[in-house]
Amino acid sequence: MAFAYTPLKPAHADLDEDGRLFSRRYGDVYNGPTDALGQARTVFLGGNDLPRRWQGREAFTVCETGFGLGTNFLALWQAWREDPARCGRLHMISIEGHPFSREAYRELWPRHVPEPLRGLARELAAQWPALLPGMHRLEFESGAVTLTLAWGGIEQMAPRLSGCVDAFFLDGFAPKVNPAMWEPALLRRVLRLGSADATLATWCSAGFVRRALQDAGYAVERVQGFGGKRHVTVGRRSAWAHKFAPRPVAAPRAPIVVVGAGLAGAGVAHALALRGLAVQVVAERAPAHGGHLAAALTPVVARDDNPRARLARAGSQRALRRWADIPAVRRVGTLHLERDAGRTAALAETLRILALPPEWVREVDGEQASALAGLAVARGGLFFGDGLLVQPQPLIERLLGTPGIVRIEGRVARLAQAGAAWQALDEGGGVLAEGGHIVLANAQGAQAVLQASGLLDALPRLAQMHALAGEVTHVPAAALAGGPRCVVAGEGYLLPAVAGWCVAGSTYVHGATASAVSAQGQHTNLGKAAGLLGAAVAVAGGELPGWAGWRAVLPGRLPAVGALPQAPGILLATGYASRGLSWSALAGDILAAGLCGEPAPLEADLLAAIAPR
Repeated sequence: MAFAYTPLKPAHADLDEDGRLFSRRYGDVYNGPTDALGQARTVFLGGNDLPRRWQGREAFTVCETGFGLGTNFLALWQAWREDPARCGRLHMISIEGHPFSREAYRELWPRHVPEPLRGLARELAAQWPALLPGMHRLEFESGAVTLTLAWGGIEQMAPRLSGCVDAFFLDGFAPKVNPAMWEPALLRRVLRLGSADATLATWCSAGFVRRALQDAGYAVERVQGFGGKRHVTVGRRSAWAHKFAPRPVAAPRAPIVVVGAGLAGAGVAHALALRGLAVQVVAERAPAHGGHLAAALTPVVARDDNPRARLARAGSQRALRRWADIPAVRRVGTLHLERDAGRTAALAETLRILALPPEWVREVDGEQASALAGLAVARGGLFFGDGLLVQPQPLIERLLGTPGIVRIEGRVARLAQAGAAWQALDEGGGVLAEGGHIVLANAQGAQAVLQASGLLDALPRLAQMHALAGEVTHVPAAALAGGPRCVVAGEGYLLPAVAGWCVAGSTYVHGATASAVSAQGQHTNLGKAAGLLGAAVAVAGGELPGWAGWRAVLPGRLPAVGALPQAPGILLATGYASRGLSWSALAGDILAAGLCGEPAPLEADLLAAIAPR
């Protein structure tokens, strides 16, 4: 289902005459009229029989409509913390059409979140995302508690949710002021995610809402209310609706085999190991990015906010959160420059249409751009505050060093089934690794493995994957007055100094039989750097160091990430093209969430766009 882009409109709140936080847009209060924590515990936790229902379970998932200040999530988290018989993992998805800005939330929580929850609210505030539409996955308690914020109108976000939900908190503003949140068709879209034993609770007891819940497959009843409310509504999945319920997925017990130890394989292996799963990574001895000094991770913007732009945005945010404490990753910002004034003006107009938060991306003129870069650049452009400078091989080694990951040296030639398991075989038919699931994350090599395994014929897009050669050039930082302070990108890129060298890139060579550092490639990269700086680089090309590699490119330049329906147990994470850093952490969490039965960290239409086919 396609939706026109709608800018995210933040919450605007005032205080009512009783000092409660009040929504100007909806004319309603954020917290209950008396005891907000009591309402969360009585109506939403108690109405869903929590914490009893999660006790002894491996995982439990809650879906909420209307996040507001996060009181229900914080109360849920607190109850989980205090329960010695709690589930192993707790997940919450929450739809919010008008979230608070980061600054507003950090100002509001100390005064308006109930006092017993403020310690947890401080942790939530520290991770509060920028005002970007889409899905935001936050992790707490070393990943045992996750919060997936679905930011956007319910009419856009409800169809895009994926998961198997055990309990629903329906907590939007009152139907008379916010009828969209209670529209029957949209409630059905949300409630379709309920498991066979799913329950729901809401403070709303309006007759048309109860009828909509019944039509969605839930047996509902009015029960005694709380805090001035005479009645509230609770419900449970009706027996007749069980056949429509999604089935819960248990985390795998057998080891998971990941083929490939580059950015794709490391991202997948890391995400799996963080969830306590045993992982075997099979790859050849040579490091995938040995000698690759530095690379950049930068999101993109598009006037229509197309899938590529949305995926790049989601990938950059996931990487920022997942890799925040890794020394090989630095948040330096990215200055994006177009080739001429006309294109720059068009980019600025795109930014005005998208209305994205200025702390994430903002327009800068030539003087501001040069100040950000710390050296003269050709013109103004856009500045992305979350642009990352990454040392690829140290990042890969850090990810693959996560406990639970075992590395196996070898080259996988094909896959074969062995009962309920899959085997990764070498050229001679020897078994390199065996597991319940195998993830092909070996770039262009995945195509050959699929072909040899008889699995490629059903994947016409994968059959069109091709390898594209490219190289980068290492320029002495001294020749660039120490180099830029941020990533400077556009037609090529120039990176801040690492170990005394600035990386300039990159080339794209179609039809190449080898990928190697060359004099021609160096001249091309230096020319691109000169175009960004508006002046020639004071160094001669031809004998500079550099790095050369391959990109695995699919039609449309989107990756292939997901399971193969025709071969249960086989998954792909390949076709990253020149955005290996953008997709690495995100793709790892997509696959790991699917294998562990977690709510998807990405919208369903984007998952469909990158599904192997």
